[in-house]
Amino acid sequence: MDTEEIHDKIDNKPAITDVKVEELFHKKLGTDMNYRHSYVWQLVVGHAALQISGLIGIYTAIFHAKLATFIWATCVGLFSGQGITLGAHRCYTHKAYKVTKPIKILLFFLQTMAGQNSIFTWVRDHKLHHTYSDTDADPHNSKRGFFFCHMGWLMVKKHPLVIKKQKELDVSELLADKMMMFQYKYFLYLYFVLAVVFPVSVPMYFWNETLWSSFFVAYCLRYVIILHVTWITNSFAHLWGTKSYDKRIQATNNNIYWYFTFGDGWHNFHHAFPWDYRMSEVGKFGGVSVLLLHFLAYAGLVYDLKTASPNIIHEHMKKHGDQTGQKMLAEKENLKTQKKIY
Repeated sequence: MDTEEIHDKIDNKPAITDVKVEELFHKKLGTDMNYRHSYVWQLVVGHAALQISGLIGIYTAIFHAKLATFIWATCVGLFSGQGITLGAHRCYTHKAYKVTKPIKILLFFLQTMAGQNSIFTWVRDHKLHHTYSDTDADPHNSKRGFFFCHMGWLMVKKHPLVIKKQKELDVSELLADKMMMFQYKYFLYLYFVLAVVFPVSVPMYFWNETLWSSFFVAYCLRYVIILHVTWITNSFAHLWGTKSYDKRIQATNNNIYWYFTFGDGWHNFHHAFPWDYRMSEVGKFGGVSVLLLHFLAYAGLVYDLKTASPNIIHEHMKKHGDQTGQKMLAEKENLKTQKKIY
């Protein structure tokens, strides 16, 4: 039973258990630094070409494209990004909330437009990442360095342990989802229509943008930026920052990442409580994704939003948090004392 299944049954139980940490860090799972990944050169060339197209997109956006095209590309990027963070991530990987049929269809549409593989593939890999975080069974193990966990992992053959654990992962619920399997089966066709043709066609049709500018700004530049925003979750947020909630794990709270993702930067909190829809103890005060969920919940379009209780968070920080976590706890206690005095 994985941590998500545990939390479907037991409310307010910490997501990362002592048993899981023991399995990861004190038994066989770890990082064999003697192992060398084999590059798949077709993928290397493909990713290099994609990055170059993004650079061409920057030049085109500055010197050739119309302002409306840049605004359009920005809007497509922001909305398609929610297909990842609200759809594939919060809803399908961590079951942090439930959706009505219209929102489910919208999230599938946006996630396909984001172009980061099918939801099935994305969720499978991310479940593996959380279950075996920062070990050789993690597809983007941060202990192999910045480049590997940022994007290098997409250019190499999978580690044998990733393949082994991937086969052991229970994905029966995903396989039973007809919409998910439809997207998985026809992803390349859907991707071409929703991520390439649609974003590129709109500027050409509505404000007579050139094919060159529309392609390199509305597709290439937009796509590359959203990819990097997603990838910094695996790199920045696993290499630099504080561990206020759990110092035993690699994930960190990172302010730089917070700005890039518009509020999803408390990654140490997220790995400690992955089923909390806020992805942050202070999520109710900020974060675009959180605000969108609140709006959708108010409209009755999403429901059963899960959170970790303040007491559970407090106890977990007290037991496992680093110095910044202890400082936060002390500040909270001081505030409580001041309120009692006044």
